[in-house]
Amino acid sequence: MSNMKFVKMFSIVLLSMISVFAVSQKPPQPQPEDVPDRMMRIPGKAFLMGTNSQASLFGQPDNNVMVTVSPFFMDQYEVSNWDYRQFVNWVRDSIAMQLIIDNDPDSKFAKKDPNTDEVLGIEWKNRGVLEKEIYSKRKSDEEIADVLAPLFYDEGRGDLNTNMLHYRYSWKNTDQMRYRKGASNDQVVKVDSFWVEIDEETGIATGNVLSETYEYKANDPKSRMTNCIVAIYPDTLVWVRDFPNSRTDLEHNYFSNPSFANYPVVGVTWEQAHAYCDWRTKMEEDKNGKRISPYRLPTEAEWEFAARGGIRMAAYPWGDNSRLANGKHMANAKYSRGIYMEDKGAVTREVTAYDPNKYKLYNMAGNVAEWTASAYSTSSNMSIHDLNPEFPYMARKEDPNTLKRKVIKGGSWKDISYYLQCGVRTYEYQYEGRSYIGFRCVRSYMGQ
Repeated sequence: MSNMKFVKMFSIVLLSMISVFAVSQKPPQPQPEDVPDRMMRIPGKAFLMGTNSQASLFGQPDNNVMVTVSPFFMDQYEVSNWDYRQFVNWVRDSIAMQLIIDNDPDSKFAKKDPNTDEVLGIEWKNRGVLEKEIYSKRKSDEEIADVLAPLFYDEGRGDLNTNMLHYRYSWKNTDQMRYRKGASNDQVVKVDSFWVEIDEETGIATGNVLSETYEYKANDPKSRMTNCIVAIYPDTLVWVRDFPNSRTDLEHNYFSNPSFANYPVVGVTWEQAHAYCDWRTKMEEDKNGKRISPYRLPTEAEWEFAARGGIRMAAYPWGDNSRLANGKHMANAKYSRGIYMEDKGAVTREVTAYDPNKYKLYNMAGNVAEWTASAYSTSSNMSIHDLNPEFPYMARKEDPNTLKRKVIKGGSWKDISYYLQCGVRTYEYQYEGRSYIGFRCVRSYMGQ
């Protein structure tokens, strides 16, 4: 009897242990991903992409196509002058600290190995003292001025030399990976990288662009990477170049004057927008101490779906009326020759101007047209996949200009209302900045 009791008790204990073990082996339950700061979660859904009103290949209409996009996050606002200036200031400060370290390895800006005293890089936690101890004294302190001379005009005492502001980064080039299925280990592939020439004496970028081609084995992880150095200061003269017969003072004020801090950044090329996304990713990863899905430019399909705001077949983000909704203007554009102020905006307006669409996204039409990640082709809708369509191409330096066109969407303050339609697409060359083109970022949503 006692033996039976023992066996019974042992069985209960064993079953309990098994059940505990089984519970402990259950996979973690998926948790909804937090919405990043200043972004909105855009749901995944099928929608009819494009418009029938544009001519395309061989004069045939660019037919609508039914596609599906997965959920993603999108910036609620266009990237503002203030946002982009944080990028510019970070690059400026990184160069300044490196110049100081090169001059004095024992500087507080030097991050050192505690065992060997070897300089490992920049001690970013001390960045805050730059303004107080360095920048504020460079006009009166000859030693500081000499050290910072490459970064500022007038031997280190004048204005910032914006030509020296370059950002170096690398990214996984999906173009390199997409067409290598079945590649053998012995197969050699060529990878293009783009650099800015570095002065040997100062260590500062000169502005002269160089191109290098590297050879790797097809399955070498390095063969999937592209390296780049990009000049990141916006072209403030776009206001003059885009409208040569128009007087404006914006070339001196738009990016630098605090009055325009909350206005969309312009004069930024597709390449600069791409670099900003990389920098923004690094900043958030450093801040949170963990990997995130990277910030990037939206595909054309993602942008168009988000712009429609869940309104099926809407011509504009707010509906079908080209100008108004509920009796008020929903975007700034040129509604007739010479008429710019009817919507209270002669040029750009604040990134929070006008009412948002149903996804709470501001200025998905008007204000500034926006870069997308997609390469431009008149017939791309006929060749894209119907799930998360993408038409990418990272153009090489020697490629013809037709391969360096990127899709822009949304129309701008200088466009007629036709270009404000969600499905209308046009293009600009990836190396051109314009007074009417800005951008916003997206991130892939990890989960369903």
